[in-house]
Amino acid sequence: MFKLFYPCEYVDSVFQIDYQELFNKGYRGLIFDIDNTLVHHGEDATREIEELFIIVQHIGFKTLLLSNNDEARVKRFLCNIDSLYICDARKPHVDNFIKAVKMMGINKEEAIVVGDQIFTDILGANKSKLFSILVKYIRADGETKIGKKRQLERIILWFYQKNR
Repeated sequence: MFKLFYPCEYVDSVFQIDYQELFNKGYRGLIFDIDNTLVHHGEDATREIEELFIIVQHIGFKTLLLSNNDEARVKRFLCNIDSLYICDARKPHVDNFIKAVKMMGINKEEAIVVGDQIFTDILGANKSKLFSILVKYIRADGETKIGKKRQLERIILWFYQKNR
């Protein structure tokens, strides 16, 4: 029932992903969400994130940011990062996931979607038949309030972890 919402992998952060191993397995493109995946919602890229993009691109990955944010937000984030992007992506709709793969010039089997939301990033990746990695969403220090979607995600993740 919930399998359409299950990620292929689930990790704590983008820094826990073994990018070299994924490249060795034949993956060539990384499609990243921005907010609460790479940085806290609305924040600019950090030095660590800028370095992460340099590392994965040095490994040989093509990168693309797939965001429901507007172009001004995405461009502000990309200030010191060289990457393709699609803004106003309407995730989880499939069209821009497929467009992202085409923009990177790779096959669907070579693409990885990395995001923090089951109902946008993971659902869109799964509907597009792309490998998906869910990361725990980034919370601000002292942030305790979570929305209804996050509560539903907890239920789905409980089933996901039980069925692994």
